[in-house]
Amino acid sequence: MLRSFRDAFRIPDLQRKFLFTLLLLAIFRLGSHIPTPGINPGKIDQAAGAAGGLFSLISGISGGNLTQFSIFALGVLPYITASIVIQILTSAVPSLEKLQKEGEEGRKKISQYTRVAAIILGAIQALFLTISVVESNNGAFLLPGWEPGFLLRMTVVLTQVAGIAFTLWIGERISEVGIGNGISLIIFAGIVNRFPHVFQDIFNLFQNGTVSLLAVTAFFALILVVIAGIVFVQQAERRIPVQYARKEMGGGRSSGGQATYLPIKVNSAGVIPVIFSSSLITIPQFIASANPTSSAAIFIGKYLTSQTITGLAIEVLLIVGFTYLYNSIQFDPRRIAENLRESGGFIPGVRPGVATMEYLQHISSRITLWGAIFLGLLYLTPQVLTNATGIGGATAFAFSGTGLLIVVGVALDTLKQVEAQLTLYRPNRNLLSGGGRLRERL
Repeated sequence: MLRSFRDAFRIPDLQRKFLFTLLLLAIFRLGSHIPTPGINPGKIDQAAGAAGGLFSLISGISGGNLTQFSIFALGVLPYITASIVIQILTSAVPSLEKLQKEGEEGRKKISQYTRVAAIILGAIQALFLTISVVESNNGAFLLPGWEPGFLLRMTVVLTQVAGIAFTLWIGERISEVGIGNGISLIIFAGIVNRFPHVFQDIFNLFQNGTVSLLAVTAFFALILVVIAGIVFVQQAERRIPVQYARKEMGGGRSSGGQATYLPIKVNSAGVIPVIFSSSLITIPQFIASANPTSSAAIFIGKYLTSQTITGLAIEVLLIVGFTYLYNSIQFDPRRIAENLRESGGFIPGVRPGVATMEYLQHISSRITLWGAIFLGLLYLTPQVLTNATGIGGATAFAFSGTGLLIVVGVALDTLKQVEAQLTLYRPNRNLLSGGGRLRERL
């Protein structure tokens, strides 16, 4: 990996792409320190630290923008939600499925629908946050001179919509001109941005004698084990062999006959099941917060929070269920079997048609089970770190399995793009090693 990045920086064209990407990410991080007009970011940050749950997860993905309520507080979150919804609707709505099959033009239209949906969803989310978080505390989160009401709501909504639009523009420019996927790199930068603060907190805990050197060593050792496991699972896939029949074209010519494979990744759902399950289990907590002294609120606080064994168990089961649900939408054995039969392909030892569909369904179910277990274990990472080392709270949550999964996944995808760019320069690979070696070969 380091060699690939080193070689990339020796190529002027790739240097410009890297610098352009870093410049836009720096602009995004600069805007993350500009608060939304009328909001006191210090008070919001204190309340968010005590809230935990889904709020902490979303804030982690946004790089802390939500807890600071900056102009990029929502950032790419509405776009992620809209992308998931459009992706699910593409499999259910025939018109969207037809657009997806139309090639590049169809995908551009779907991307446009996703951006419009993200703006609308962002406006709704901004209004909800203003009413439920900012105004519900009797103006405790407002700066002097601001009051709850129509002016505050319009200011927050317009600011957040502008921030969402600018964030999407940055992501698209990175994808088109820079290196890597722009939206993914924005999330990556937001998560990694928290690491130096966490390292400082751990150092302070060690200096104060709160934790021992052995606990700190065990903390980072466990994180390395988690990262190694993520890399292994993210790269893991089941390769189903596919053979294409040879077709005679006349004149002694023939086509086809090649052997390839159909890859099925162990974790094809990514972090989406974790986000879905966290959102679902947070709903009763929001309802209970309206009347904290009621019997229902007491029951929810006792059994349905992430600090309880039952709450953790329920959320892990939800992650497993959503993993199966998402994979069933994304992986359609019937359509794959039909495409193989139409193109003259078949799986050796399996009859085309229904038998192929059943075989793919069986393989997918087994692979999905391991992916679901993997995501469930990743969700428990902060609890494992806290119980094993005594380092808990926001420090342990900063290295949650979800955040590490995003960071490792984006790093691997970016590395693949860098290597793909380097293949264009392999005929002149000697240029990467300096002019002296090239002159020796000449």
